[in-house]
Amino acid sequence: MNIAFINSARTWGGTEKWTLMAAGALTGEHDVTMFYRRPVVGDRFTTRKHRLPFLSHIDPYSLVRLIGHIKKENIEILIPTKRKDYMLCGLAGRITGTPVILRLGADRQLKWPWQRFMYHTLTSGVIVNAEKIKRTLLTTGWFPEGKIRVIYNGLDTAQIDRKKTEPCTKPFPVTIAALGRVTKNKGFDFLIRSFAHFQETQQAEHIGIVIIGDGEDMQAFKELAASLGIADKVIFTGFLKNPYPILQASDIFAMTSTNEGLPNALLEAMYLHNAPICTPAGGTEEALDNHKEGIIVPYGNEQALATAITELYRDPERRTTMANQAHQRVLRQFSIERMGKELGRFCEENTA
Repeated sequence: MNIAFINSARTWGGTEKWTLMAAGALTGEHDVTMFYRRPVVGDRFTTRKHRLPFLSHIDPYSLVRLIGHIKKENIEILIPTKRKDYMLCGLAGRITGTPVILRLGADRQLKWPWQRFMYHTLTSGVIVNAEKIKRTLLTTGWFPEGKIRVIYNGLDTAQIDRKKTEPCTKPFPVTIAALGRVTKNKGFDFLIRSFAHFQETQQAEHIGIVIIGDGEDMQAFKELAASLGIADKVIFTGFLKNPYPILQASDIFAMTSTNEGLPNALLEAMYLHNAPICTPAGGTEEALDNHKEGIIVPYGNEQALATAITELYRDPERRTTMANQAHQRVLRQFSIERMGKELGRFCEENTA
């Protein structure tokens, strides 16, 4: 099959990483084409690719160009991966008779009539990466269950293994890592405040946080850490092209988001033997069992998060056992090979 991914992102993030892994998993068995907006995304792809402006949801120039490529290259499936791309691809698919399978990677309520047109009327199927997202979609009352396919993220563990060995200085003797866009919805302020509560009771000298990523709220979070007296305990690395050495060196991974799908960063940290502490956002509870492969705490409950940090800090043996179990969970459930086969099968079903 000839499958095309569409991603109009301006920056690199979790959705873009999923798109890259999905394209890689399908390449070989299928022909894969990538439509992108910015080189920061497109330059990472080695498949056939085309750059389009993607100025809006219905940018006429991008629409005409996309239709032209679909016809010329006999593209059989369109997979838009960003909300901004859903309408454009839906229209292109309707005009050319090409099935559209949108990929939704966050747990999101659909409330407006135009969303029914964009998410359902213009599509042949929907890929989600967590059962929780599927259940949310079904609450609309107009989404047929058979149209939604849960395909869990898969990790390219061979690539991670190649990259994790680059030299790295461990930031703290006991390191809590966090990774993602440095914005409020990722809950880094919640993590910083909770860590301050932990320090109030433990006065622990040998533990700190390293936050990997870039975003518009970084300065505000730096100021928050300073105001709480823990500026020396919170390191902001900015964007790292290769975060795996730090994750490999870390002991605990904190995923404290308000909303997620099934975060690649969490799975990568679990694979690299981090003990996870997470909020129940998106598919987190499908990736780990509470108090076995990680600890789940309610978003906003700073005392609960501080207690979880205390438990893992004071009990290295439990921390190691939990990290090893998290690693094994990823190997069992989240392989790139499984993801590729399930994606290919769903695409074939929608062209039959």
